[in-house]
Amino acid sequence: MSKKKKDEAAAEEVIAAEEAAEEAQPEEKAEEKEEKDERDAKTEALEKEVADWKDKYMRLAAEYENYRKRTANEKLALYDDATAKAVTELLPVSDSVRMALENLKDTDPEILKGVELISNQLGKSFEKLKISSYGEVGDDFDPNLHNAIGMVDNDELGSGKIAAVYQTGFKIGDKIIRHAMVQVTN
Repeated sequence: MSKKKKDEAAAEEVIAAEEAAEEAQPEEKAEEKEEKDERDAKTEALEKEVADWKDKYMRLAAEYENYRKRTANEKLALYDDATAKAVTELLPVSDSVRMALENLKDTDPEILKGVELISNQLGKSFEKLKISSYGEVGDDFDPNLHNAIGMVDNDELGSGKIAAVYQTGFKIGDKIIRHAMVQVTN
């Protein structure tokens, strides 16, 4: 064989080898791309699963927090209801003591002092139970808090004010135990 033919044959072999290499590279690149796509798909699926679990966890945590707050509020409401029920039974005693103080002004000072002590003890007991009284002369009339049993003209107080209190109102927090019975100005 001549040198020229050998060179041509070698050149053809090199070209064939290069072509074979080029054909093999796209296959390798395609395989790598498929593997990468598979990894990306698996990663995306795992990330979605983690996000779903995180969402479930956050919802469960929020539900538990709401449950905890709701039960705490129910316990407080139950305590307030029980306290209100018990105090309702004591309110006539408080009213009697208040009337006794109003009507015993001319009596023996020792008796008056004893009734005042009883009144103070009742007041302190109500404070400890977080029971507050309301409905004073001169306050604004509020139909949600006061029970109007009469109307009177009074230029001194103005319109819509409490002119007289016949029965003091009591509440625990925002819960009304007993509405105040009052006389309202026109």
